[in-house]
Amino acid sequence: MLEMKLRRPGIFGGLFAAVMLTAALIGVFFFGWRVAGLPFVPFDTFDRLTRVLPGRLVAFGIGTMVTVIRALNAGPTAAVAKTAEQAMAIAVLFMAGVVGGIILFLILRVTRRRGLTAGLALGLVLGIPATLISLRASATASVGPELGAVWVVGTFLVWGAVLGRAEARLLDGQSSVDGAADAAAERIDRRRFLVRVSGTTALVTVAGAVVGELAEERRRQAVMMAATKSKQWSATHPLPNADAAVRPAAGTRPEFTPLETHYRIDINTIPPRVDEQQWRLHITGLVEKPLTFMLPDLQRYEPMHQFATLSCISNPVGGDLIGTTRWTGVSLQRLLPDLRLKPAATHLKIRSADQFFEVVSLEAIKADARIMLTYLWDGVPLTRKHGFPLRIYIPDLHGMKQPKWIESIEAIDHWEPGYWVQRGWDKVAQIHATSVIDTVAVDMTIIDADRRKLVPIGGIAHAGARGISKVEVQADGGPWQEAGLRTPLSQLTWVIWRYDWPFQPGKHTFTVRCYEGNGTRQISTPSPEAPSGATGLHSRSMML
Repeated sequence: MLEMKLRRPGIFGGLFAAVMLTAALIGVFFFGWRVAGLPFVPFDTFDRLTRVLPGRLVAFGIGTMVTVIRALNAGPTAAVAKTAEQAMAIAVLFMAGVVGGIILFLILRVTRRRGLTAGLALGLVLGIPATLISLRASATASVGPELGAVWVVGTFLVWGAVLGRAEARLLDGQSSVDGAADAAAERIDRRRFLVRVSGTTALVTVAGAVVGELAEERRRQAVMMAATKSKQWSATHPLPNADAAVRPAAGTRPEFTPLETHYRIDINTIPPRVDEQQWRLHITGLVEKPLTFMLPDLQRYEPMHQFATLSCISNPVGGDLIGTTRWTGVSLQRLLPDLRLKPAATHLKIRSADQFFEVVSLEAIKADARIMLTYLWDGVPLTRKHGFPLRIYIPDLHGMKQPKWIESIEAIDHWEPGYWVQRGWDKVAQIHATSVIDTVAVDMTIIDADRRKLVPIGGIAHAGARGISKVEVQADGGPWQEAGLRTPLSQLTWVIWRYDWPFQPGKHTFTVRCYEGNGTRQISTPSPEAPSGATGLHSRSMML
């Protein structure tokens, strides 16, 4: 009688099936999102997680991400960070699917239950929470909630069923085998099955990604055709300081930030989609009568145009989460009488389409006409990712206090902490004075009247609405030398500075500091971005 042997496939077979089929699941979700506007579960789930996780944990994650991006010199911080967030969102679902698949494999190996039933159960375990999240607030879906729910649950069920059948198929090969030849045949059969699974899932994943990207590329081209640079204010108008005496050193960042490179930081993996025809600004709370404004209603007020610099509270010293452009909108001070607020009202609670919110005091609005609801930048409508159709601008405060995609304004009788304040960030979030060395232009040296060789050094200085009165540069710990200041675009923008340094060969370290309009010197003590914004002096070292 021949000896009977029972072979048990290792866990790596189940792991392989889970990895490949979960990758295919994400590819299918991606395809449905890009082509049909169906919910993309990874992004919706990640957005929900960032809203319920402890604020300090989220702040730690933001700070770590910015630090890593700068250390690796990976590119523009805002763009790279958003890509990293999206990658993490996909990784969360991927890991959930893989872990679920391994657990399913172990259960099937022990219980010998039918793979289809167990797989469907796993699909429901992951699919129901994902569906509830998408129903609650899906930033990715452009279809109705019912169709979105059917899509999410159905896709998870199909994934679970296929995964269960695949893993059961692997386990079916563990039946009794007779001799070495049968064992070898079994291994070959299982290997062929795994190859078929990997080939099929790879095809589905790649097809989903490719078709999705092609659809997205068409959308991008349509947007670019609809809003060309020729329509921007800066394309047909000189900047107000075009004749300023101080010229930027070569390599200094653009004084007027191109719209396509303006930083974007928010709480979403993708920005909310707002239909202008359906959009309304709802005025509620302590008002004589609830009101609604359409965008044309706001545009009928006398427009206010302001050159202003915005900066993110997560911006490290010397970082690029800062930008300057020309904003157009309506002064909240001018709009206030038409809101017909009740005497008890003391603050306005401004809420966005992504559930972000902030509270602004009526006292501040009455004292500063520059606080405005903004609907244009550089003469063209706000883009989707930068707050279309409406955002607020508040001078002297970081971007965390300035909601985008505004949907409602509620008059209330008290102050309350806004979205990021609730999560541990600074209550006031006033911009700290900061100065940055953008360039040491060693390739653009000049010869002065005394035949000295000078190296232009330049950058920006910014102190919110408080202005800059002086910038000083230090070389190798020596005396501070005053730099030239270019006339700013406005009192709300950064100032371009320049210092022509007498050249000396060798390795040198340059440091910059600035003074606010009233003479207050920039804080030199280093502090991190959280919770009140980074402080400290910026330096650059290089061999000349």
